[in-house]
Amino acid sequence: MAERLLSESPTEPTTQIQGILDRITFQNEDNGYTVARLLGQSKKKELITVVGFLSSVPVGSTLSLTGTWISDSRYGKQFKLQSYEIVKPNTINGIERYLGSGLIKGIGPAFAERIVSRFGLKTLDILENDPDRLGEVAGLGRTRVDQVKKAWLEQKEIHQIMVFLQGHGISATYAVKIFKTYGRKSLVVVKNNPYQLAEDIWGVGFRIADSIALSLGVPANDPRRARAGLLFALDESAGAGHCFMPKEKLVEQATYLLKLSGKSEQFPEHENLYSDHDLIEEQLKSLEADDKIAVEGENIALPPIFFAEKGAAAKLMELSTGRPRHNIQNVDQAVDWASNKLQLDLAPEQAEAIKMGLRQKVSVITGGPGTGKSTILRGLLLILEQNGIVAKLAAPTGRAAKRLTEASGREAKTIHRLLEYDGSIRNFKRNRDNPLKADMVIIDESSMMDITLTNSLLKAIADNAALVLVGDIDQLPSVGPGNVLKDIIASGLISVTRLQTVFRQEKGSLISLNASRINNGEFLELLPAYEGEKDFYCIFRDEAEDIEKEILSLCSSRLKKRYGFDPVRDIQVLTPMRKGLIGTENLNSRLQETLNPKHSRDGREGRMEVGDKVMQIRNNYDKEVFNGDLGIVSSVDSEERTLEVSFEGRKVLYETADLGEVVLAYAITVHKSQGSEFPCVIIPLHTTHYPLLQRNLIYTAVTRGKNLVILVGSKKAISIAIRNARVVQRNTMLKERLQAGPGSMH
Repeated sequence: MAERLLSESPTEPTTQIQGILDRITFQNEDNGYTVARLLGQSKKKELITVVGFLSSVPVGSTLSLTGTWISDSRYGKQFKLQSYEIVKPNTINGIERYLGSGLIKGIGPAFAERIVSRFGLKTLDILENDPDRLGEVAGLGRTRVDQVKKAWLEQKEIHQIMVFLQGHGISATYAVKIFKTYGRKSLVVVKNNPYQLAEDIWGVGFRIADSIALSLGVPANDPRRARAGLLFALDESAGAGHCFMPKEKLVEQATYLLKLSGKSEQFPEHENLYSDHDLIEEQLKSLEADDKIAVEGENIALPPIFFAEKGAAAKLMELSTGRPRHNIQNVDQAVDWASNKLQLDLAPEQAEAIKMGLRQKVSVITGGPGTGKSTILRGLLLILEQNGIVAKLAAPTGRAAKRLTEASGREAKTIHRLLEYDGSIRNFKRNRDNPLKADMVIIDESSMMDITLTNSLLKAIADNAALVLVGDIDQLPSVGPGNVLKDIIASGLISVTRLQTVFRQEKGSLISLNASRINNGEFLELLPAYEGEKDFYCIFRDEAEDIEKEILSLCSSRLKKRYGFDPVRDIQVLTPMRKGLIGTENLNSRLQETLNPKHSRDGREGRMEVGDKVMQIRNNYDKEVFNGDLGIVSSVDSEERTLEVSFEGRKVLYETADLGEVVLAYAITVHKSQGSEFPCVIIPLHTTHYPLLQRNLIYTAVTRGKNLVILVGSKKAISIAIRNARVVQRNTMLKERLQAGPGSMH
């Protein structure tokens, strides 16, 4: 039996009710807060609305609930849950619903009906004590019976972990992940060292592990706690884009973190939490000795990031010396020839960019949309092909690689595919010992490259090959740690062509013009002086509720009717934040309701259905899907509890434990949109986004639109964003390492 106790002590009189869980109308997967409908067992058989924490309980379960009746002004009478018990169902219908609810992988409603028809009220006892008898059921062969036996045992063990975690105030969302990582040792690991979870399991951070540890009675001054807090602070810093933390800042942050809020209502016995600097210093030495951190002077970094930055700087210096092996004799004549072949008069800065790419071992071409980067690449590739020079093209994401292929007319791959990532060795096959067979490597959207990917790429480039980096340094920096393109340019070591002139100014086009105006700190051009259909609009709305309504209306009907855009595949909402009425979380929920009829029929919030647009939110090298990749749900198997997603036609299967890696993506953050281009982009901007209203954010969002950009928001918020040129500085050392020269690498 599972019981979940809540810490509150309500003043209303408690009562007990029993019934069958009929459906879940809302569930917060992070903390288990649920709104559900319970079919009561009184004579009236009424549906009761239940609110409270009810994690991982399948529909069809018979529940005994303890709680209080409340009256909500909006939703009416509800039962507020304090604790619950799962009671084994004792009716034929109850058992059938219980088994068919997805509780056991391999048994859906159809098989549940057959099993219960055969065994009746003895079904659960047979599953528990004599599961081989399932072979008596038509359609259940030996393979399926073994699968069901294994699933029944797993769900029992997962349930034990779930009960244990819930007993310590933790969401059962993580139970499957913990079980998948440690198997039957799960409870032993959690009890012996809960902080191990933070190191081993993605999604379980320090705060969750710390909550379990404190609840288990681990002392607040336990060295394991200080160690975990330090690693967490460093990891958070890397997540914010930093390559290192100054020691003083790290100690300060870890000390604050280990004190929690200073006073804990949940754990009053830990009010005066240990904050002794000696303990932290001791653990820093221990972490350094265990190679868990890298120390350089007063800077402390995670080793993979530290060595990636050092390695990238060293290889860039190696690559940039000498002349490229292709050594084209008459570069000026070659550029004139390419200009004639393209039937274009290349602007002086475009011609110079091509010449630089041919003469230098390493070069950078940077400029905004419409400044001719694609034309430069086409001209450069023509010359290379004419001279038998092998070039490889790549970009950080699948979408960016696809755009590069279209723009250049040559095959382009993601950097991961170019370097031939091998899941069996969890590494790239292309490296210093097995370099790329290329005379020149060209990388587009290079502002998106973080330091670790940059290091892997550079290691795989042959010493006598050339490298051309193309990108826009005015966009947001990479999602991962580092500020690679900006640091390379700032170092002064590498030749750079800055493209200033906007060429892509088709008649009636405002996207490139406004991107340029934003970059210069000027307000948007909205005058109706252009003929024909405009490709850039502002819809001014001051209230967040009105912005939300406009977005739903645009996506559901108006844009499809006027422009023929597919609401799911062609339209992308880009918003600065996750939280709030016009953040990704709420907009995704509302857009899913509006755009996916399958969801409308199911009615369960948070559930993904066939046709939903989703996004991968972490690099998964085994599946070859990466942070920011967008796909469409192609199938959902409720019996196997799996989800299949099509990424640009390539189908990827997600099992239960992997589902946290994909989220709805009708609306995504601007950061996650880097490297992508969408036919239509809608950008909500409101003063509630104030912390993120920055010029490079709105510039990045606007430059994602190919055919149409619509800003929906207040003039004040748009003005704040355009005026705010402040860029959050990242702690990086790439520029300094490059400027220091080869001697600094030792």
